[in-house]
Amino acid sequence: MTKHLLTSALFAGVVTGLIAALLQFHFVIPLLLEGELYEAGARIHFPINGSPQSPAEAPDLGADWGRHMMTLTFNLVTYTGYGLMLVALYAFAKTRAISVTPRQGIIWGLAGFFAVQLAPALGLPPELPGTLTPEVLPRQIWWSLTILSTATGLGLIAFGRGFLPLLGIGLLVVPHIIGAPHLNTYWGVAPPELSAHFVTLSLGAALAGWVLLGFFTAYFWNRLDPEQ
Repeated sequence: MTKHLLTSALFAGVVTGLIAALLQFHFVIPLLLEGELYEAGARIHFPINGSPQSPAEAPDLGADWGRHMMTLTFNLVTYTGYGLMLVALYAFAKTRAISVTPRQGIIWGLAGFFAVQLAPALGLPPELPGTLTPEVLPRQIWWSLTILSTATGLGLIAFGRGFLPLLGIGLLVVPHIIGAPHLNTYWGVAPPELSAHFVTLSLGAALAGWVLLGFFTAYFWNRLDPEQ
């Protein structure tokens, strides 16, 4: 069983990580590099002359292969870790006579995206360079507790009986009632349109990654099952 779990997660994580990295290089990284120009002062939004315009052009990815390899490695490691969590949940579902097909795996992937990416982003969206934020520790605590609360809530909704699904719904909303830590003023040197575009494409790339991960984990989970 352990070998089955690790192998399924590894294969799915590598395939998904490669595709997710390509999506990030094409859609997300150029906006990140553009934001860094504003952060460093190489570009200025609303300059001294009062013009409301600033150039909208992302720089080339360049030849910073060390940074690009770190991005690729991060995706491989991250999606393999997420894949291990998914196949562990598949194993739990199997003990309750619930099989997970690749098509159903997409639903599991969507649940993972909701818990790990979308729910925290409702309070703490992806941050473009040049955005000033509150202290790291309070944000990390809220972010971690939101993921835990959301994942637990989804689990209770999916597998709970009696009043447990209602408790799960409550766990979905509690972090947002508490609220994420925020500054009491607006700050930032990058254009807000660029920040909004960065948030949208970051979440879109994450959504694609989780859908692919759900599909591939379920595919390899069934394909490599020694009992079949």
